[in-house]
Amino acid sequence: MRDLSIVMYHYVRPIKDSAYPDLKGLELELFRQQIDYFEKEFHVVTMEQVIDAVSGKGTLPEKAMLLTFDDGYIDHYQYVFPILKEHHMQGSFFVPSALVHTPRVLDVNKIHFILVSAPIEEVLLALYEILNRYRSQGVQLESNEVLFEKMAHANRWDTKEVIFVKRMLQSYLDEDIRGKIVTELFHKFVTDSDETFSNSLYMNKAQIIEMKQAGMYFGLHGEKHYWLNQVSEEKMKRDILNGLEFFKDVIDPDYMAINYPYGGYNETVVEFAKSIGCKVGFSVEARHVDFIKENPLLLPRLDTNDFPPKSERWREL
Repeated sequence: MRDLSIVMYHYVRPIKDSAYPDLKGLELELFRQQIDYFEKEFHVVTMEQVIDAVSGKGTLPEKAMLLTFDDGYIDHYQYVFPILKEHHMQGSFFVPSALVHTPRVLDVNKIHFILVSAPIEEVLLALYEILNRYRSQGVQLESNEVLFEKMAHANRWDTKEVIFVKRMLQSYLDEDIRGKIVTELFHKFVTDSDETFSNSLYMNKAQIIEMKQAGMYFGLHGEKHYWLNQVSEEKMKRDILNGLEFFKDVIDPDYMAINYPYGGYNETVVEFAKSIGCKVGFSVEARHVDFIKENPLLLPRLDTNDFPPKSERWREL
């Protein structure tokens, strides 16, 4: 039984004619086409309706759909917001608070732009050289060949080389070391001005408040976009609470949702989210929602690329 389809978006912008034509995201024109398709084929619902449904306070229409947007990109204000308003649809937005209160670029985004600013062979070579330098300074690391064999496994979106770079720089290396390596590669391949790049990449607080006042939904995405299941319990709780504190004027405590960065969660993360009042949580497991079977704090989401005009995969998932 398919009670709900939840769609996940990240970058939504005119990509092919931009400075980063290889960036993985959804072309703006395709987003327009997709919203037109959803308007005809589905009933786009609000987060409040979904929370009422999982709480037993309401029901959803047939072929219900929820639109979710991760990471607070300026795309969501500049392009997505006007289109949703035009179609009288709500979007649910999840923004790591650190990128709003500090002019910085999250490591996850630095990695995205590193990977589209140079051939993967050049990025790998630069990464290997940096890792060798750390080894010469006494950092204990397995050989580049062993690390590649362990972590280079392609998925449905990325080659094994890209997956290797992402895993090394997102989670495998110690936080302090990987942050320094990511920044070094970012300055080498993209730009040496984090502040200027940040201001052009993310929404600001005033834009978020404007969207909230216009009926858009904002939920928890933590502070620093950690893999919440891979940090200490203390750091996990602090990260979530810092995000909640910063956005307390846009997050409704009666309709609170959490979106786990990278889809990273464990029992401790989920129980803490529940303890602070989250009614629903979102993973990146690719399938439709069946409320009879689901833990409401682990709702699956489909990717924008699973729907027309990109594909018809949603019918099979």
